[in-house]
Amino acid sequence: MSLINRPVKNYMFLAGFFLFVALISGCDSQRATSVLLTGETMGTSYHITIADENSNTSKERLKKEIDSKLIQVNELFSTYIKSSEVSRFNAYHGVEAQKKSAEFIKVLAEAQRISDITQGAYDITVGPLVNLWGFGPSFKEEDIPDLQKIEAALSEVGYKNIVYDKQTNEVRKLKESAYIDFSSIAKGYGVDVLSEFLGSEGYMNYMVEIGGEMRVKGVNSQGIKWRIAVEKPDSMTRSIYRVISVTDVAIATSGDYRNFFEKDGVRFSHTIDPTTGQPVQHDLASVTVLSKSSMTADAWATAFMVLGDKKGYDLAIRNELAVLFLVKKGDEIREVSTPMFHKMTEEHSS
Repeated sequence: MSLINRPVKNYMFLAGFFLFVALISGCDSQRATSVLLTGETMGTSYHITIADENSNTSKERLKKEIDSKLIQVNELFSTYIKSSEVSRFNAYHGVEAQKKSAEFIKVLAEAQRISDITQGAYDITVGPLVNLWGFGPSFKEEDIPDLQKIEAALSEVGYKNIVYDKQTNEVRKLKESAYIDFSSIAKGYGVDVLSEFLGSEGYMNYMVEIGGEMRVKGVNSQGIKWRIAVEKPDSMTRSIYRVISVTDVAIATSGDYRNFFEKDGVRFSHTIDPTTGQPVQHDLASVTVLSKSSMTADAWATAFMVLGDKKGYDLAIRNELAVLFLVKKGDEIREVSTPMFHKMTEEHSS
């Protein structure tokens, strides 16, 4: 999966995080023995915990089915696979409609919906701008592009250059050079696919995670809500900021507190605003979004990292979204959370 330099996902320190969850859910665990499944996908890893009581699960069969479904997701959305649906769409430089799968249309429609609500702060065509800024390991301050190059890249970006028809499953470009990258939503969609598969198999209590995007259902092996760690936005160390208890919800966290540089006192974030072509310049360090679906939480987390805590909070309130913003100024961390976030979580001290 092409993981371009968008708002970098906070993976909640993956291995350490899952050890933490396992320790919490494993204590006094007489109710059930969790089934743990792990693997590689989309340039990252996945972790699944099934906590159903008296489960006679065949791990081998489940893992085979899960890996097969993830291969199918990659064949839809990976820009590394030349024959994938998105790669074929990108390779075509024309304006004729292309027939796409119902899954492709579903994810595209959700991306475009959030783009509309955010007035382009979220945009799956932002690739030319991200590539222009680069921010790879060899990026230097003198590589900052000039305004002419930014304007040229901006002319290639615009979610409205992609139109689709849900009735016919057709997608077309209004600009021949339009290019889609689903990396800000595809992992979330993969989590949803696996969650729905587990539900179809009759499981009622599980946690699914791919590269930091997560969805939980029911309870853990202790018979209580899943306890999830939110990482402290600190560029030097990794530690837990907060532990929340949740159930029947998807969770996505984005942050850029490890991905920025400063020049002449100006902080350049690795988060690019698709509407200006410039790195965002606000103090939002990380954002955690709760939603019914992981693909929706995934996309919103990216959008809020572009919008910042002030505009983002207002938008979250208007749309009744569950969001936790962590704002960092020097060593001070200030949190701003929506009423819906409080409603959907229980907090525990770490």
